[in-house]
Amino acid sequence: MSTGAPIRVVVVDDDPMVRTALRMFLGGDSGITVVGEAEDGEAGVRLVRRERPDVVLMDIRMPVRDGLSATEQIRRLQPPPQVIVLTTFDADEYVLRALRSGAAGFLLKDTPPARLVEAVRTVAAGSPMLSPSVTAQLIAAVAAPPEPEDPEVARARAAVQSLTERELDVARAVARGLSNAEIAAELYLGIPTVKTYVGRLFDKLDVENRVQIALLVHDATRDSPDEPDNAGPDERNS
Repeated sequence: MSTGAPIRVVVVDDDPMVRTALRMFLGGDSGITVVGEAEDGEAGVRLVRRERPDVVLMDIRMPVRDGLSATEQIRRLQPPPQVIVLTTFDADEYVLRALRSGAAGFLLKDTPPARLVEAVRTVAAGSPMLSPSVTAQLIAAVAAPPEPEDPEVARARAAVQSLTERELDVARAVARGLSNAEIAAELYLGIPTVKTYVGRLFDKLDVENRVQIALLVHDATRDSPDEPDNAGPDERNS
């Protein structure tokens, strides 16, 4: 997205009244342009391929193709648009699958218009945006012991094996929703140092945002007895 250019948005929802309301809410902001609407996930994927928006507002339950599978396909585009899942449901399985699919936001449909505009601007700038109830669920999921048979666990464990002890400390703090300043205070590090560690986590874990770090920490079983212990002496004391 070019600096100063309006944020291009596509709305995908099977309810025409919802699409109209979203267009009205977003159209009131001069920095946002709704470039198209689709009534199901399949049509949404085609529309996104054609229009190449910056942000997609995606419903979950739709005919032909649901919003979660559509999000997975859209996020494979190059470059991929940011996706905000906007739904009346905040069940755990929807939240975790949407975030694993690459969604940068998960908001309920009763989100106030001002916060919806804020969410579009936030994810367009590259940061995740979650409703308070979804954030609470994510933090609870991180704290809960994972299912060993889940295939995501093996992948996540392999990813965190590459982390030093200090990087793992930072990853856990990110998963708890702490800001860089809060992590710096808790781990006795400078804020620039924390930013460096977070950047390393993005690269080592092959993730795009802090929410995805939290999901990996969750899946990797932070309570596992065989956590990675591969930090050198200087890393432990940094």
